[in-house]
Amino acid sequence: MSWFRRRKADAEVVEEMKSYLAEEMDENIALGMSAKEARRRAYVKLGHPQQMRERLWRQNTIALLDSVWRDLSYAARTLRRSPGFTVVAALVMALGIGANVALFAVVRSVLLNPLPYREPVQLYSIFEDGTDHPGVNQYLPVDAGSFGDWKKAAIGTAEMALVSPWQQYNVSAEGGKLPEQVDAAWCSWNFFPTLGVAPMLGRGFTETDDRQAAAATVVLSNAFWKRRYGGDPSAIGKQLWMDAKPYTVIGVMPESFVYAGSMAGNTAQVWTSVWHDAPAELMREYGDHEFIAIARLKTGATLTGLLSQLNAVQRQIKIDHPEASTHDMVTGRTMLDDAVSEYRTSLWVLLGATGCVLLIACLNVASLLVARTAARSKELAIRAALGGGRWRLLRERLMESFLLSMMGGAAGIGMAWGALEWLVKMRPEMNRVEAIAIDGVVAAFTVGMVVLCTCFAGLISALSADRKEILSGLQEGQRGQSSGNARAGLRKGLLVLEVGLTVVLLVGAGLLLKSYQRLKNTDLGVPVDNVLTMHFNLPDVRYKQATQQVAFMERLIERVRALPGVQAAGLVSSAPGQGWGGDRIMSVVEHPPMPKGQGLDIMVRGAEPGYFKAIGMRLLRGRYYRLDERLERAHVVVIDEAAEKLCFPNNEDPIGRHLRIGTDNASASDAPQGYEVVGVVSDTRWVISEPVHPTLFWPIYGNDYSSATVVVRSTRDVESLAVPVQKVIGAMDADLPVSGVMTLRETIGKTTLGSEFDSVLVLGFAVIALVLAAAGLYGVLAYLVTQRTSEIGIRIALGAQREGVLRLMLMDGLRPALVGLVVGLAASAVVVRLIRSMLYETEPLDAQVFGIVAAILLVVAGVACLAPAWRASRMDPMRALRME
Repeated sequence: MSWFRRRKADAEVVEEMKSYLAEEMDENIALGMSAKEARRRAYVKLGHPQQMRERLWRQNTIALLDSVWRDLSYAARTLRRSPGFTVVAALVMALGIGANVALFAVVRSVLLNPLPYREPVQLYSIFEDGTDHPGVNQYLPVDAGSFGDWKKAAIGTAEMALVSPWQQYNVSAEGGKLPEQVDAAWCSWNFFPTLGVAPMLGRGFTETDDRQAAAATVVLSNAFWKRRYGGDPSAIGKQLWMDAKPYTVIGVMPESFVYAGSMAGNTAQVWTSVWHDAPAELMREYGDHEFIAIARLKTGATLTGLLSQLNAVQRQIKIDHPEASTHDMVTGRTMLDDAVSEYRTSLWVLLGATGCVLLIACLNVASLLVARTAARSKELAIRAALGGGRWRLLRERLMESFLLSMMGGAAGIGMAWGALEWLVKMRPEMNRVEAIAIDGVVAAFTVGMVVLCTCFAGLISALSADRKEILSGLQEGQRGQSSGNARAGLRKGLLVLEVGLTVVLLVGAGLLLKSYQRLKNTDLGVPVDNVLTMHFNLPDVRYKQATQQVAFMERLIERVRALPGVQAAGLVSSAPGQGWGGDRIMSVVEHPPMPKGQGLDIMVRGAEPGYFKAIGMRLLRGRYYRLDERLERAHVVVIDEAAEKLCFPNNEDPIGRHLRIGTDNASASDAPQGYEVVGVVSDTRWVISEPVHPTLFWPIYGNDYSSATVVVRSTRDVESLAVPVQKVIGAMDADLPVSGVMTLRETIGKTTLGSEFDSVLVLGFAVIALVLAAAGLYGVLAYLVTQRTSEIGIRIALGAQREGVLRLMLMDGLRPALVGLVVGLAASAVVVRLIRSMLYETEPLDAQVFGIVAAILLVVAGVACLAPAWRASRMDPMRALRME
């Protein structure tokens, strides 16, 4: 324990030694010795006090710890004497470590940690494989008919459950109080048991609940329960009105529970049983892809074996149901892969970017330490001459690097915590965002980063000069020019790496930024300014008949159009930019029947006639349908240019032709003669990042639409119309909530949020790297100027032009920047291929981006080198020579 109370123990030893000496001297004096002789005899017998102190101290301490403590104390005192250097170096380390800790926490929480279910490695998401149709996703949602056949076939291999996480309900308390629209999910009764989770309160669904004739029941998410019921356990058994129907609350899920499939997000707030709530015909349908299948493999089973079984079933389904919307293959992936598939590439890219920032930070600090070593060459030479070993001097510089890394790590943890808080607020829709946290593993990773930075930066600076170079500083008339040149060469080498990494980051950021700008500026097909959208859903209980639904919508749109400031208004089932919205496999009545299993995949929209003017779609030929073409006369359609090219590829006039659902007369639609094409309009995009898809518009008044999006165009700030439109809806039905109140431009911004986030974040890292590289260039050239002060003074004294000196020093500084630029551009040509999937209409080897990055780097390098080069060219030669 004496090592931990060093001063106190040392003082105690001194006092004890003094008392022993005093006693021995008193005894000698009593024997008749003089005081001087008595002291000498006491020293001979007991030893000198200083020698005894050191011997006892060595016996009572740990030599290695004592040595390390001395080195740490010395390093701390040294850094205290240079506060500017210490703050800058620690801040640079903090930026690198903080960014890496934050991204590691995200990658570990989102991509690597297991899902919060029982034995999650046994859980898989199963899909129909759509690759047999060009342009269709490999992981395609399944239809309920196919799922029923799969479940029977896989009974000995896996437990399978069904979920449809894309539902919405109008929710209110009894009597229509506090209405709101919430995201919901239908699920089979065994969905929660298959995942291996149980409600925190109450119970989950039973097989009895999951029937059409059963009483309506609902399980609440933890967040909804706390928000709606204040976390009151007595909520179990109460009634919650959803779509104007009473549901009994039977359970509340744990706070940690989220279902986050690739197509689901993490927004479901209420869960209902699928066979009770879904339409009966949908649950018997083949080819209507509305669900995701979940499978828990039984002991000894494999995904390959399960898919082999299901593929055999699916091939028979395709034979029995040859419609184009059914597929003959099944595919699957782990639930974790399914949950993070959308974010995997971007998160690894961001982690790679932070790794580059950390390496640049270490190179920068190493360069600073090399310069610091050069500045302390006299001190190090004297200590080496007095017997200081190479390992001891090396250890001292490692301790300096360790302290800087420790300070950077401590500040970096704070930066990482703030960055994660910001990320959670910026990307709440990201799957598994609720799992992001700083835990023990992240703390251990931080310690590893500190050790790595210590070794990297400290060893480079410590090995920058050997013992001969240190001792050469003491030689008469020797200024250590050779060792100075060696250290300058090392710093230039570090700078080349730093510039190369910076170029890679800048190129990546440039490509992502260009991709985002192209995505953001992609033509949606309609004018996007001053357009407001909001969605409502009429509950079937109060609006059972189609005539009731149509009457409500007609009165609503008339009142909205009468509002001051409304230029045009209309209704549509799904506005541009709001997603898929549904499709149909169709054929042309006037064309020969298509082969079985083939058809025309057309996206369908229900629209009110005024919608086309409100959204700004141009009528290219024909007409819009009329107001009287509704209900039983709603068998007319308007198609867009893409649908015209798909259905009538040979310049055939589509006006007056007919489309029908299915591919032959045996699969006739609700309109026996098909839907008559009365007009052709301009194309729009269902999502800004996806190509135009053929689209058909039919009257929303008469094609079983109980929900719609109100589209309002105004000549002024359209956001001011949000409240008046909501008041109109509230006046017509006080219990009817609205959702998705946003402008069309906000809708586009929401769909491009991920691309914007990635590009801005990588750009931020690139800017940090560029600043560090500029600082490195400035430092290297300033160091070179200092090393070559006498040489520059002699050149100027002998008649060298100052412009020539300026040019010489500039080239000396720009040379490593140019080499680093070449290295970085070559590395970028390889690395950027890894982010190809993140780019929208942008080639990885974009000459414009590479050229701009090269220009920016050269300009920044030139500015960074100009100040020390200018100072060198304006040097007073006599003063420089006197310094010698």
